[in-house]
Amino acid sequence: MRNLKYKLKYFIQSLRWMKVYFSPFKTIKPTLYCGKIAKGVPYFLPRKWVKNKERPGYLYAIPKRFGFDFISLGWKTKWSDADIRHEWSPIWSLVFFRWQIAVLFVPENDCHFWECWITYEYYTDKTKSVKDRLIQARKENPCIWTSWDKTNNKEIKTCYWDLILKDKYK
Repeated sequence: MRNLKYKLKYFIQSLRWMKVYFSPFKTIKPTLYCGKIAKGVPYFLPRKWVKNKERPGYLYAIPKRFGFDFISLGWKTKWSDADIRHEWSPIWSLVFFRWQIAVLFVPENDCHFWECWITYEYYTDKTKSVKDRLIQARKENPCIWTSWDKTNNKEIKTCYWDLILKDKYK
């Protein structure tokens, strides 16, 4: 019973990324993939781990024949708590023999979107208003990228906050 309680707790926590649908960020339109197994969950194709009979205590991977995978948002921190790196977007995958049906939640400006949302969700003061939280998140993670236009010999700055927020919150 206790093991089931923990599994349920962590499964519910793994769906926390869905709060993005009720946030100041643009709505993510999920994409559907149907076909031969091709979408990683997150890095590798769907697989399961089985005991190695030749080497006791070791496991090896085999392709899944049937199963569900609910992959949550993957991210890590680098040099400080607020230095966030996006790893993978959420995926729901069903494997049936050599076929896969996958729902992928990949927004436009994928890495920038998720890094800004993680900053907003996890590293801002939730007692403040949405506007104040956005100001704090933009200050902690400016997400302004600079590129170079070789044809015009010009520097181009892109603020991804302006691209990923709903118009009302820009």
